Amino acid sequence: MKPQTGLSDKAREALGKVLNDLLADAHVLYVKTRNYHWNVTGPHFNELHKVFEAQYDALAGEIDEIAERARALGVKAEGTMADFLKRARLKEHPGEHPDAKAMLVSLLADHETFARQLRKDLEAAEKNDDPATADFLTGLVEAHEKTAWMLRATLED
Repeated sequence: MKPQTGLSDKAREALGKVLNDLLADAHVLYVKTRNYHWNVTGPHFNELHKVFEAQYDALAGEIDEIAERARALGVKAEGTMADFLKRARLKEHPGEHPDAKAMLVSLLADHETFARQLRKDLEAAEKNDDPATADFLTGLVEAHEKTAWMLRATLED
């Protein structure tokens, strides 16, 4: 049964694409953050190991919320790595093993990219007259901006 919540099929499909693209980006960022958690070394190992763990835990919750928002709109949530890698706007860097500072720089760039993309995606939610999705995406913007700020602050000397 399709939802009868006042959104047209066209609007639900458009928002489903937005959410599935975000879901793909969130998975790429999750895997990258988890990789950095496992492989960070250096004098700030203990601190960064904990920071990266908190970040991937937050992303895991965000991933679930994005998928559930898609399902609430009556859209299937993508669920395979192959689909995520095809859709993702964030990119992996296989075979690279950066130092701790480069890890922070890379995650900062990804969270800022994610926040910029979310701002564009907010336009789709507003265009399709979906205040619930717009509110959800606004919360995600805030979360990624906060993470970016914390990463930026960690990088400052």
